[in-house]
Amino acid sequence: MAEICCVSSENEASPNCEKNSQSARRKRMELRRVKFSPSLEIENGVKQARLTSIISPASFSGFDSESKLKSVGNNDAVENSPLVGTVLRPFGSVVSLESQTLPKFGVASVCGRRRDMEDAVAIHPSFLTTDFDDHASNLHYFGVYDGHGCSHVATRCKDRLHLLVKEEMNKTVETLEWTKTMEESFSKMDKEVIDWNHGTAGGNNCRCELQAPESDAVGSTAVVAIITPDKIIVANCGDSRAVLCRNGKAVPLSNDHKPDRPDELNRIQAAGGRVIYWEGARVLGVLAMSRAIGDNYLKPYVCCEPEVTITDRTSEDECLIIASDGLWDVVSNDTACGVARMCLKGKKPSTNMMNAVQNEEPGSENWDKACSDASMLLTKLALARRSADNVSVVVIDLRKK
Repeated sequence: MAEICCVSSENEASPNCEKNSQSARRKRMELRRVKFSPSLEIENGVKQARLTSIISPASFSGFDSESKLKSVGNNDAVENSPLVGTVLRPFGSVVSLESQTLPKFGVASVCGRRRDMEDAVAIHPSFLTTDFDDHASNLHYFGVYDGHGCSHVATRCKDRLHLLVKEEMNKTVETLEWTKTMEESFSKMDKEVIDWNHGTAGGNNCRCELQAPESDAVGSTAVVAIITPDKIIVANCGDSRAVLCRNGKAVPLSNDHKPDRPDELNRIQAAGGRVIYWEGARVLGVLAMSRAIGDNYLKPYVCCEPEVTITDRTSEDECLIIASDGLWDVVSNDTACGVARMCLKGKKPSTNMMNAVQNEEPGSENWDKACSDASMLLTKLALARRSADNVSVVVIDLRKK
């Protein structure tokens, strides 16, 4: 029985501690143990690893049930739980896919200094297999969703958006247009969330029901990266961000949708809205981002249309970092890439950086993994720099072996 560590979060602060106390912060960053059951089951005549978790899911979506996966090395895949430093390879009856290695990645997500965890992360290796130029290729899906008002829209995006993307891609697989595909998927997700909010909302335990019966004031950002053998497709809606580390340089693959961004300000004003500066630029003095999924009460000023970038992969690509604004508020693109590169190369963090991190979260002395180290270290660095938001980080290794 293999065992790995993952970072989980508490949705509520301990009633016995002040919410801003050091003990309360550590409570919300509690380390938990996850176990992996390596037994096999048969599905459609193909052996498949049965993945089980001894804890309930936090804010992560597990692997697509259609993926044929097995664990490699000392790290194990865990369904519906945070994944750190997982190395996966597909196996089964399709010979053309056996030689394709799934990307290594690391994930860390913590509540931080917020009372509630409103971030969600979705990871679906090999969520779709396409046939480009008579060559079967695996496509890998990574998404980070930063909720506001409540967590249920981000959770809904985690559960559904990759399926909507898959549906759109299956419709147009022969003449695939990435921009149109992502725009249609985000639009359907937005309509689904609004209809769902007007129905069951977030459930009986959803705190937003106390604020608004129809939950119109709840939404989420969404930054999605789809990795193909030769391209990186990023669709962004909101102020989460995707940054590519290429040959030691930070290359942003998305632009934050802030209300005071000149083109966004013009769009909001053209629609009849206003940007009011109240502890920063806010749409109607309320929302600190100009695009999001949900937030029906602020439409059309806040829209769900993503900006899509398509980037060709090169041999100089090192890693991709996608994260919520809890990281980017206090860590620059260049610093984040520098930390990730250091971990990927197996170098030990500097004494100053380790001291800063360990003052926030003791017991983090072992930096012997790559992507997991990068995601964990970036998360802890954000907390050490006093990030006031939830922090979720995904680091994907793009180096071609």
